[in-house]
Amino acid sequence: MRKILFGIVIALVLVFGLRYCEHQKDDREQLLANTALIEKQLKNVGKLIVTEGSYAQVFTYEDSRDFYFDLFTSNKKALVVINAEATISYDLSKITSEILKESKTVRIISIPEPELKINPNIEYYDVTQDYLNQFDAKDYNIIKKRVEASLKKKIEASDLKKNAENRLISELQKIYILTNSMGWSLEYNSTIIDEAESFDIKF
Repeated sequence: MRKILFGIVIALVLVFGLRYCEHQKDDREQLLANTALIEKQLKNVGKLIVTEGSYAQVFTYEDSRDFYFDLFTSNKKALVVINAEATISYDLSKITSEILKESKTVRIISIPEPELKINPNIEYYDVTQDYLNQFDAKDYNIIKKRVEASLKKKIEASDLKKNAENRLISELQKIYILTNSMGWSLEYNSTIIDEAESFDIKF
């Protein structure tokens, strides 16, 4: 009788032991699967988020030079028309992140700063120049620098940068939705993100 009871106990221990091992194996496989999916999602958002804006500007460029002890002045002038395309982008392939499997946390360490690119199309009208003061490469470089400085000022005062930030947050929300759906946490700026709209982007 004792042998039978001992055999039953051994059998139960083996059954529960096998089930426990299978459960632990399933948990490990699920953890690995979730980790792989999150890593894939992080790679998927590693693309440029681009916001574009068009700008037009018109100004007059003038330059005067004095000759012969200021007795004679030579002038040049042009009407400058600018049509520019500006883009603000984030290269999300440069995001620094880490996956903490033990605590099931995805930690975003840093986000790249926005990149501003301006592509101006500059056209010149009503160009007038004296023989002793003609347009040269220096004038065109001065005009280009003035154009870029003016456009940067306009862009800073516009909604272009804010729109780019909104696009960035939209991409980061995809990571939050994925991690939240699998019972993981998303951390940024040393803070656990507890809702899709709570990203605080700081550079």
